[in-house]
Amino acid sequence: MNVTTPASSAGDRRAATLFMACLGVFVAYLPITTVAVSLPAIQEALGATTSQLAWVQDAFVLPMAAFILTAGVFGDVHGRKKVFQAGLLFSALGAAIALSAQSVQVLWLGQAFAGLGAATLLPTTLALISHAVPDVRERGKYIGLWAMSLLAALTVGPLIAGPVIDHTAWRWIYVLPIPVSLITMVVAARLLADSRAAHGRTLDWPGQLTAMVAVTALVYGVIEGGAASFTETRVVLALAVAVLGGIGFVLAERRSDSPMLDLTLFRSPGFTAATLVAMITFLALIGFFFLLSLYFGMVQRLDTLDAGVRLLLVSAAALVVGGPAGRLMHRISPRAMITSGLLVVSAALFSLLTLDVDTSFGSVAWRLIVLGLGMGCVITPMTATAVSAVPYPLASMAAAGNNAFRQVGGALGPAVLGALLTTRALDSFPERLADAGVTGEAGRRAVAAAHDGGLGAVAGADLGAATGPAMGAVGEAFLDGMRLCLTVAGTLTLVAALVAFLLLRTPVRRTQQPAPTAEPVPTEVPG
Repeated sequence: MNVTTPASSAGDRRAATLFMACLGVFVAYLPITTVAVSLPAIQEALGATTSQLAWVQDAFVLPMAAFILTAGVFGDVHGRKKVFQAGLLFSALGAAIALSAQSVQVLWLGQAFAGLGAATLLPTTLALISHAVPDVRERGKYIGLWAMSLLAALTVGPLIAGPVIDHTAWRWIYVLPIPVSLITMVVAARLLADSRAAHGRTLDWPGQLTAMVAVTALVYGVIEGGAASFTETRVVLALAVAVLGGIGFVLAERRSDSPMLDLTLFRSPGFTAATLVAMITFLALIGFFFLLSLYFGMVQRLDTLDAGVRLLLVSAAALVVGGPAGRLMHRISPRAMITSGLLVVSAALFSLLTLDVDTSFGSVAWRLIVLGLGMGCVITPMTATAVSAVPYPLASMAAAGNNAFRQVGGALGPAVLGALLTTRALDSFPERLADAGVTGEAGRRAVAAAHDGGLGAVAGADLGAATGPAMGAVGEAFLDGMRLCLTVAGTLTLVAALVAFLLLRTPVRRTQQPAPTAEPVPTEVPG
């Protein structure tokens, strides 16, 4: 009898758990850049306005933000393996719906199901890693691999979308997640080790409902306010509901015996800093991908593959830096790593203010690479910092909370920057038309088309000989809006750097190091 068999089996099971956790977060984040680089093609095929395009992104990110904490509790209560498989199923279903979409509304539905799958996968994969690797220092390395898988998904997205859209219809970008999700579900049934919280938790429905109302109302109000007016009754009402929902969430969590998000987590400066940094960073990152894809499509008139290669530079640079950053997390303080990374990101965003209609590939490339290098220094240690800043029993909740605020930032990115872009571009469009010599009836038609259907609708307006100059004015107006957005994004990342510098003042350490709080649940192996 080979006495090493049990240990070998345990090691194999642990390796399988870590592999599938990384594959799960890869599936969760794959739609972000895949869809972002495809937005111009989607807009052209479905006749979507800028605000409708923002909802394509936010229909995915909103469920991530609204349900991620509840998904973590579901895993604690019912077993993380089951919830992991459910997340893969939702991801496959969402991709299948989007694949069949003939309207932007159906695309929203598919994106929402995919976002729900991502919300389920993110906290579950981190919890699986925490259970499989109880040693805190060793776990940091594997959380780094988890973050690398996230960055890998952002990197692969443009490589998938470019060739697909150049040779087929945009909807085929949704094919890959279907077999990957379904195959992983089958493999997980046999190889994935299950776990749940040792001390029973209950679902916090008041917290879930108030969080969902607050996040959805906030993003709706920002998007629709940017598309129309922030003084419209429906927009004011939505923002008021968001405030009330936020207050209701705080009250619900304070009174709950089993809160979805224990508010005492925010007594830790390290957790608070990591959470604010996560929210601001993803607001800038997801919003930036949204803006840049439109810039390449509407202003520089690049095809999807060329645009994808440029977007690839950001996530590829982040991926290259993410590996060493993960290994250095215990040698360099989180304060130094995150603050310096955010300063680099901010500098790169401000450098992009000089982008123009005919900016060359080389001139764009070095700035995007610098941006990615900064992102790699921030994203990898962000979650590990939040988890390590709190007592061990709260580690799983801290990871889920950090992810939830990260996704709130991701949802607000296209909403806030899209609203700023639309408002500034439409305000400057008449002046840009006049500069291009488009006046009189042609100018009035162009302005009316832009206000009715967004800047992209100007191409379809009956402008005759003025079409060319009018499209040049569209590009210049878009650049006016984009420069405002880049200024806001760069300023926000400077604020995040200040938060990290002030609050991450001491090396992060765990206040206690007990045995793992998750107990394994016997895994049923078919056959």
